[in-house]
Amino acid sequence: MSQLEENLPKQLEVTIVGSATRSNKLVKSEEQQNDSSATTADTSNSNENPYQPADFETAMDTAGFGIFNILLILVAVPSAMGTVYETSTMSYILPSAECDLHLSLLDKGILNAITYAGMISSAIFWGYIADTMGRRKVLIFGYLADSICVLGGALSQNVVQLMIFKFLGGFTMSGPFAVLMTYLMELHGRQYRQRIMMMVGIMFSMATLSLPGLAMGILPQVWDYQILGLTVHSWQIFVAVTALPSIVSCSLFPFFPESPKFLMSRGRNEEALEAFRFIYALNTRQSRKAFPIKELASEVAVKPKPKEDTVKESAVEVDVELASKPKSSLRLGLLQLRPLFVKPYLGLSLWVYLLNFCVLLGQNTMRLWLPQLFASINEYEQLMSNQVESGDTSICNIIEYSVNRTQSQLAASVLDDPDNQCTVNVSPASYTNNLIVAAAGLVSYMLAGFLVNLVGFKRIMSLGLFTAGSCAIGMYWSSSSASTVALASIFVTMGSISSTSVISASLSMFPTALRTMIVSLSMMVGRMGSLMGNIFFPALMGLGCIPPFLMISFFMFFACLLASFLPVKNKAALK
Repeated sequence: MSQLEENLPKQLEVTIVGSATRSNKLVKSEEQQNDSSATTADTSNSNENPYQPADFETAMDTAGFGIFNILLILVAVPSAMGTVYETSTMSYILPSAECDLHLSLLDKGILNAITYAGMISSAIFWGYIADTMGRRKVLIFGYLADSICVLGGALSQNVVQLMIFKFLGGFTMSGPFAVLMTYLMELHGRQYRQRIMMMVGIMFSMATLSLPGLAMGILPQVWDYQILGLTVHSWQIFVAVTALPSIVSCSLFPFFPESPKFLMSRGRNEEALEAFRFIYALNTRQSRKAFPIKELASEVAVKPKPKEDTVKESAVEVDVELASKPKSSLRLGLLQLRPLFVKPYLGLSLWVYLLNFCVLLGQNTMRLWLPQLFASINEYEQLMSNQVESGDTSICNIIEYSVNRTQSQLAASVLDDPDNQCTVNVSPASYTNNLIVAAAGLVSYMLAGFLVNLVGFKRIMSLGLFTAGSCAIGMYWSSSSASTVALASIFVTMGSISSTSVISASLSMFPTALRTMIVSLSMMVGRMGSLMGNIFFPALMGLGCIPPFLMISFFMFFACLLASFLPVKNKAALK
């Protein structure tokens, strides 16, 4: 999963649907009726009259920024770690678990990919749940379910059991993964939302950086325990430890309120007002009764009269129905897909899907196979240190060695021959290169926002994808571990920035009513690319050195071609 694919869920913007046209309570007095024209004025004046219904943005700005927001950001840290760990853990245990689980190259590819299969299968389900039951419940029960799946995977005794739990983990994590960003954005005022997006990106990068550090401390240990008749090794303890962030998240989110934006969109203004009061009291250290806004404007509007039959207006009508008829939200949610499959958005949406498919296929395939390649490099250097000259560690020698060793290890583990035993050779140095690549990804997130503002989405996508494709094919000529690490770091960095730009550009090309759906569908198609790439990569490794890197390079160059002709202005930038 690309860094942003891990950290950009399907709802990246707060879309306020409908208009604040009526109040939820009885009219306060004749004076308010006479002053009704003033209620349609700029909502920034709502604080002057506490009895004037305030919209969501005004109420959120009034609640302010303070200790509540800081606590929320702190809770988001383990949440981000949980989502990253769910999709990336398998890539680190493959060298350690190949003897215990009798892993073939195809098994390793499936373990890397099966989490994405779970995410794809549950995308529509979680979108419906989040829009009907709320953000908070999805976060609580989603992280709870993920904790159970991760612990189940840690106790797995064979590869089939582990695959089942990883699939279920992907199925459950798809919900909180998609809702986390939306929840954070809906609990911050307008002036803080873009900063929160940047901070969450850094959180995901830090989580990615922590994973190889955790692997470095646990996986090299020779641990073998018997617990209730189950055999537990170091890789299983590592998997169990990665459940801690999800356990912490599901334990802390019950102390936070439901998103007031969600409550207002469902017509539950009293509950939304209470949530605003809670936030205001923590941020200002005053009583909840001191919150100056006494009434919220209704976002559940009566369906407007039919106007000119345009795709944009039909999408808005669907959103109004979605807000006013909760029981039919699934049907209307499916109806909301219709504008994306007819002109004028059909061709553009297919363009975005194909672009995201290619980017995430290349990015996630390379990213998830790097720990296996780096472990093979370290082992090859140790075993062949007296037979090869320094600088002779080419990637082709590494792939040939890795394929042959995996086959011999599989045969030894299956036959259980005492003269030819399956052995694991993992040292802390095996994960040093992963730390370097993860650190490069962290730097890329810090630079991405500035680069996008300077050169625009289109240029940075084209440049990043071309550079990533060049690095992928350049690995074929890599003749040392240092050059391999350098090329891998540049690839992951440029791929991460490019995937960020793809989502941002997608948001700027579609109307507000379609943005959530286009991001959701494009991420689902992108995960299909991740799944296919991780299955084809080990199959191509068995054919030789050049095919796997040629595959990744081809998709990155093709994505570069698609991005070059994307109908988006280069001046479009994150603000």
